Order: sequence, then C-alpha cells, then structure tokens
Amino acid sequence: MNQRLFGTDGLRGQGNIFPMTPEIALRLGLAAGQYFRNGGKKHRVVIGKDTRLSGYVFETALTSGLCANGMDVFLVGPLPTPAISFLTRNMRADLGVVISASHNPFMDNGIKFFDSNGFKLPDEVEDEISELVMNDRTKWDYPAAEQVGRAFRITDATGRYIVYLKNSFSPNLTLDGMRIVLDCAHGAAYGVAPKVLEELGAEVVRIGVEPDGLNINQKCGSLYPEVIAQAVRDVNADMGIALDGDADRLIVCDENGRILDGDQIMALCAMEMMEQGKLPKNMLVATVMSNMALELFMKDKGGVLLRTDVGDRYVVEAMRREGATLGGEQSGHLIFMEHSTTGDGLLAALQLLRLMREKERPLSELAGLLEPFPQLLKNVHVKRKIPFEDAPEVQKAVKKVEDALGGKGRVLLRYSGTEPVCRVMVEGPDCDKVELYTGDIVEACEKYLK
Repeated sequence: MNQRLFGTDGLRGQGNIFPMTPEIALRLGLAAGQYFRNGGKKHRVVIGKDTRLSGYVFETALTSGLCANGMDVFLVGPLPTPAISFLTRNMRADLGVVISASHNPFMDNGIKFFDSNGFKLPDEVEDEISELVMNDRTKWDYPAAEQVGRAFRITDATGRYIVYLKNSFSPNLTLDGMRIVLDCAHGAAYGVAPKVLEELGAEVVRIGVEPDGLNINQKCGSLYPEVIAQAVRDVNADMGIALDGDADRLIVCDENGRILDGDQIMALCAMEMMEQGKLPKNMLVATVMSNMALELFMKDKGGVLLRTDVGDRYVVEAMRREGATLGGEQSGHLIFMEHSTTGDGLLAALQLLRLMREKERPLSELAGLLEPFPQLLKNVHVKRKIPFEDAPEVQKAVKKVEDALGGKGRVLLRYSGTEPVCRVMVEGPDCDKVELYTGDIVEACEKYLK
C-alpha cells in the first residue's frame, strides 16, 4: 500500500492482512460515522457487498462502528456497486458503503464509500477519514446511549434496483426474441442481472451465477471475455455480456464472438449521442489508459476526448466539472450521467441493447467504428512505489522507446492505486515493435524498481 489508506477505488487488500482487517474496518465505521454525523437528524447508511466469504467479517465490523457512532445501518446483501450508489440516493441516506475488491480474486476485499448524492468521496474527505482511523489519539465522539444506531436488513433492495435499471431502457422496446449470454463472475450481480434481462424479454444463457464465497472472478467475468465469446458462438446468441465481481464494469462481444472493450463501447455510444445532440460540447471523458484510436476517432467526428487519471471517480469528477454526460475507462467502467453517478456494467449493457433494438442492426454492424492501435499492458510487482523521477535508468528506457515511436504512439508508466504493481503500457502502430518496446521497459522496471 502507498501512504494513503485509500487507493484509487477505496480501501483494498488481502483479507485479515493490513489494511483489510476487522480492526481497521471497525475504526473505519467509527470514523465515517463521526465524520458524517451532524446531530441534526437520524442518520442512514446503506451497506452492500459482493459474494466474497470475507464480506461477512467486514459487514459486521463496519456495522458495529457505524451504529456505535449513531448511524442507522441498512444492509442489502450482495448487490452491484452501482446499486449501492442508487440506493443511497433513493433511500435518502447520508452514506453508502460497498464491501468489494471488484475484479480481484476472492482472498482480497475492499471498502469504498458514496456520499448522499451517490458520488464517490473525493481524496480530501478520504484523507480526513483516514486520519481518524490511523491516529491512535483519535477521540471518538460517542453519542448518548439512546442515540446509538440500529441495523436493519432490507429485503426489497433488489426489486428497487431492477425497476431503476428497466427505467433506463426505452419503455417502447423489449428484448423479445434476443438470446444473450451473461457472465456474472459469480459476483454481486448473480441474482439481479439475469432478472433484468429476462423481465425485458430476453432469453438468458447464464454463466458465473453460482457463488460459493471463493469462486468470484475465477476464470470468468470481464477479465476472461473469451468465455462469453465462445458461449455466444456455441449457442448462436445475439450478444455476450461479461461483468466483474461488483458489476461496475462491462465487456461485451458481438454475435460473432468479437470482443469489444470499454473504448469501443464508448466510441459507439458517443457517436450515437453526438448524432442525437445529447453529448454536450461533443466531449467524451476517458482516462490516460484509453487507446489513442479513441482520441483520433473523436477528433475525426468533430468531438474531443478529455483524459483524466486512472479511476472511474476521476472520470466522474471531470464529467461533473465539464458538464459531460458520457465517460468511462477502457477496462469497462462506463458512466452515463443521465442515468447514474458511477460506472454500471448492466446499465451500460442496456444502452447497447437499446441501440441494437432502435436501429434494428446486430452489434457487429454497429460496433465497427474503432480499430484500436496495438497496445500492450504489463504489470511489474514492486515492494515500494518510488517516484519514477528517482529511477533515471527507467526514465532512460522510456525515453528511448518514445524516441523510437516518433510521436506515433504512447508510453505510460503508473503505479496501481490498489495493488503493489507498476503498470507499463506501450501503444503504437506495429504490434511486434510494441511488444519489444514493452519488454525493454519492463526489464528496466524489474531491475531498478524492485
């Protein structure tokens, strides 16, 4: 972990190892309760989780801390991260909490927060909460005994979210006659996602809907899109949908099994929104990881691509600042601000399905807008995240590659905000050279960043 308790998407780590311990979770509940309690009313917190076994541990610890500091806690069980964002707004809660490590394996877990408007907390608020958690001298402002919070189990949360998602789909359209392969990664959407598509009329071929606490993201979901691609070909489906463990990201494939990432989905949606006059400033917001082909595509169509740091919350912050309505990440976080305040894989899939229905064309014909440049991303495990400027040999390797690319490609070096790794990304017109250049930089990183 870096010096901040929180990374780019909340707190994350291996269960029962700092910082993901019951003690930290308890203090986090106390800290969040103290920070958001103002004494003027009864306070509400919505807590959801994915299907990891350790979710029980952190749900209980957080609930204890929050209740002790005067917050009423509403437990909704396994539901997608964007569902908690929606329910926080819908239930007029002061805070939403998600217990999930997203696409990570089952032994990891994480905690992230949403404010009362359904937006992820800014860095400065996370830092203030972190100070309360990590400072041994913190004095907890416990309320009087009669003001301690209660915990409730909410049984209709799934139904509320289903109605919300269906309302994002055109009321004049159905999915009747469509066969869709759906991979829920044995994660948070295993119950809700099939129901949404089936209630809209689709025949759903289900994958990854039998969680056991240990199999989340295990060779399935958005990290393994080849699974849906093969299934789509096997059953002659119209589309494949792959979600990750907390269902906030989406990867799809067309009826031929061709896989489309977040950049390709954004290109399709941005084009349609520009045609409809629904993309303010013709602006699409994405991160530094998005393919250069997306930037050139937007420029060619009279639009602009605004890049942010990696992390969907930074995309959302830029969207709010610029008044943008569409943004996302290559990894599949897609934000349709007209409907949601955070990335929602299932909602994004419904927008694609709506396009297919309205235009009466298969996804393969709609999605051929963007041919990504060859891009290679490799991870280098590091023990500590030293500033790149303090590693001149690494900088030298990067400059050598950039000179070789001659402005017709990109090099991006960054540390993960959630894992002890350095990410090396090289992009250029020649696939073989991209692989060679990436290997050169990885070699330098392995030698000088260990």
